Amino acid sequence: MMTNIKVTHFNTHDIEGGAARAVFRLHTGLLSQGLDSKVFVLNKHSDDSHVIQFNYKVPEKLTTRLRQFLFFRQILWDFSKYKRSRPHGLEPFSDDRTVFKEYITDQMPVSDIVNLHWIGDFISIADFFRLYQKPVVWTLHDMNAFTGGCHYTINCDRFTAECGHCPQLGSSRQNDLSRQVWHRKKNAYSRIKANNLHIVTLCNWMGKEVARSPLMKDFPLSIIPNGIDHHVFKPRDKNLARTLLGIDVTAKVIFFIAESVTNERKGLSFLLNSLALLQKDKSIVLISAGKGKPDIPSSISHIHVGNISNDIILSHLYSAADVFVIPSLQDNLPNTVLEAMACGSPVVGFDTGGIPDMVRPGETGYLAPVSDVGALGEAISCMLSDSQKRAAMSKKCRETVENEYTLEIQARRYKSLYNRLYKENVETKKY
Repeated sequence: MMTNIKVTHFNTHDIEGGAARAVFRLHTGLLSQGLDSKVFVLNKHSDDSHVIQFNYKVPEKLTTRLRQFLFFRQILWDFSKYKRSRPHGLEPFSDDRTVFKEYITDQMPVSDIVNLHWIGDFISIADFFRLYQKPVVWTLHDMNAFTGGCHYTINCDRFTAECGHCPQLGSSRQNDLSRQVWHRKKNAYSRIKANNLHIVTLCNWMGKEVARSPLMKDFPLSIIPNGIDHHVFKPRDKNLARTLLGIDVTAKVIFFIAESVTNERKGLSFLLNSLALLQKDKSIVLISAGKGKPDIPSSISHIHVGNISNDIILSHLYSAADVFVIPSLQDNLPNTVLEAMACGSPVVGFDTGGIPDMVRPGETGYLAPVSDVGALGEAISCMLSDSQKRAAMSKKCRETVENEYTLEIQARRYKSLYNRLYKENVETKKY
């Protein structure tokens, strides 16, 4: 097998955000497998020497600068029409165009394989695939690659046709920005040579969504779940973790974390409504983590620890909990579920996206129908009321991560894929 393949991961950030953390972990795992791995980013926040930041240089020619300025203004103008109509609590809506265009391929490291990840505001899709002709792997951390701009559809099926009348833009027009983005992506993908793009999804659900997409259904696809460092995310001393947080060691502790606690897709309001049904149990304490300030009723004992990026601290937070709750209305393969399970914390969540791949009812947690507050509350109550069952689940959670979701397992799968694509590309050039 090849061990000297040069792989470059493209991501907008290197360590900030769920996708960025997953990319950086994969990169670390590939290095340990002997691959020459680099990460090429728009925004660098780490001091890792393998992470290379794109350096945009203002063109010398006045006419070129003017064209870029006007193009940038056009992108802003196209989106500005919807600023007032967009519902609140949504994630970004990403255009397929950026002003960087061909400057990306001019600066990218020499690579045998490029692995795209979360590239919003960074990669101009049409320009990139026009200029770069080697094998590309695209790991889908959300749905944006095959939608008209949203990152999660929240059960909107317009991406299966040609978008338009976009609910996330609050648009009443068929030929709105979402339809324009969708058609530009269609034109870009139609020009990609056979076998020059390989899609990777993190879970079965995303694979099925890709199969429904007219834009991407014909590209080859592999399912490779994320992996985590199970030597860092591991069960810690529960009593010590609670003491450090000022929580009674006998309390029933629930943990909720999201990059932004105000993101409505992450479903904190559903968790709070379910806890309202359990108000008689005064021993319940909710820990929340993430950006933003959650609006928690005074009737719920609550600690908000803010945005935590240190993995060791996170492992103590997961370990402090009796149950990790993820009430997302739609999600891919959340890192948080794997992190919780690695720390021995059983999971309760909605039966959506990639969550059921990890949360196996009665073994590693419980699932409730999406948005069913009563069922979510019942699942939480069931988890908290049976310490013996919870201990068995905790053990099973840890075993599941060790057997299926370690960084080493993930890296080996990617290494095998890269080797195969590289070999196919070399053999194709011989003829």
